[in-house]
Amino acid sequence: MKKSLQTLTSIVLSALLLASCSKNAEAPVAPEKKDNADKVFTYIQRLGFSQNDIVDNGDAYIVDGDIRFPKDMEVPDGKATTEQQWTGSKLTAANALNVRIKVDPSMTSMMPEINSAVNQWNTIGGAIALHVSIVTGTSYDILIKDTNLGAGICGMGTFPSGGKAGNLIQINKAYIAPNSFAQRQRTITHEIGHNISIMHTNQTGGMQIPGTPITDANSLMNAGQCNSGATVLSNFDKIAAQWLY
Repeated sequence: MKKSLQTLTSIVLSALLLASCSKNAEAPVAPEKKDNADKVFTYIQRLGFSQNDIVDNGDAYIVDGDIRFPKDMEVPDGKATTEQQWTGSKLTAANALNVRIKVDPSMTSMMPEINSAVNQWNTIGGAIALHVSIVTGTSYDILIKDTNLGAGICGMGTFPSGGKAGNLIQINKAYIAPNSFAQRQRTITHEIGHNISIMHTNQTGGMQIPGTPITDANSLMNAGQCNSGATVLSNFDKIAAQWLY
């Protein structure tokens, strides 16, 4: 009986010790993601956009209808000036030479248009260190996918952050499907331009790139011209890319 009591006491003590250990050994808590929304909002205003131009879209701010600024993006240091027409944030030299686009299954029916768009950026010529490719593996820089963006919006690009290309291109595939092949690939070419830091040529915000005019009717990077704009990069579009890279 005494032995049984000792055994029972030992079991109870062991159970209490185990419970105590379990209670104190809490699972590690994942670090809270830093909220960068205020800094991104201020950065967009520094680029020349007013508060009324900025639309809160949950995880990102949208300006000019098709440009995404993720709220967790890395905001470049320094203040925007009026000397160039870009975002102040571009790809590092190594990343510019290896811009990898992953095509979501939702966009495979437009592979010819995507290939044509990629070819436009790869055949600019001159002294430019920029190369875009289509990849199928798990490592990529930009995902292009179909998204219902509503009437009036053909696509949406994402500006670079931390020396990397913007990580997402959304194409309103059903909306642009009735357009000509040239206009469909124009939409994709245009959004790739945003993802490597080129802003709208005809917008009020941004920084002017040396060697380019304030307006360029032939620019593929003009805003508000879905199904009506230029279908090939203009000479000044190419100069802008060459200046950046």
